[in-house]
Amino acid sequence: MERTSISLGGVELASSVMNASGARSAERGEIYELCALHAGALVLKSCNLAGLDSPENLRNRGVEHFAAIARELTARGKKVVGSVVGASEEEFAAVAGTLDRAGASIVELNLADDYVANLVAPFASVEHLKSILARVRGETRCVLAVKVPPRLPIATRAIADLFRSTRIAIAVCANDLPKDLALDIPSAAIEGPPRMLSQAHAFFTAGENSLDVVAVGGINTGRDAYLAHLTGARAVQVGSALINEGAGALGRIDRELDSLLAEHRHKSVSEIVGQVRFTR
Repeated sequence: MERTSISLGGVELASSVMNASGARSAERGEIYELCALHAGALVLKSCNLAGLDSPENLRNRGVEHFAAIARELTARGKKVVGSVVGASEEEFAAVAGTLDRAGASIVELNLADDYVANLVAPFASVEHLKSILARVRGETRCVLAVKVPPRLPIATRAIADLFRSTRIAIAVCANDLPKDLALDIPSAAIEGPPRMLSQAHAFFTAGENSLDVVAVGGINTGRDAYLAHLTGARAVQVGSALINEGAGALGRIDRELDSLLAEHRHKSVSEIVGQVRFTR
């Protein structure tokens, strides 16, 4: 669907809709099922060097398992997003480098998980975060993304500035929009004064057009994706709908988004990114 294609961090994607890391993206069979049913990028489950048995949400077979799949998929022209966790700066750099060499177009550093927060504490200070990002950047050439925790002890602006200085192209952020948000889709208007609507919206604003945002959470329909795009996201990641509905959820949301774009006479999803406005 040409209307939903997007450039993310300079990488051309067939759709702005993709799976969230961990959602049906750990085993070869389920990964290939996702690829067969949706043309967008494939996000691999977060992995570390040797693999983990716990915590359950990060259970994985280790980076070589995912690197082998990445090589297979990229050889077929599929855009792959690797996702990294680790217990140290060194592990983050080693895993990111392996996924980069395996052909991943984008490598996402999952700094949002409690496992990483407890062992690495990436957001303990700006200097510590800078050290981690610089270490990974030194081992990779691919586009880098950072998944940030929903609550941050450091100001959004300071993190966005650091991402720019360390050549982090993408921030993966919470799509924590208010549940009672009243949006008029034809005018892209939200009632009330200007304000930050979500973490994704805050990073879009702080990034000043030099940082691409991916919104994750609450994307169950094409309308959800449309609203996330209006509030600054260039792409969206789908988790719960994919787990509950199966691999077909991505294509359904993509088609619904495409229909909304066509209905409101948009030729591309890029036309609506960050275009939300306020009534006063």
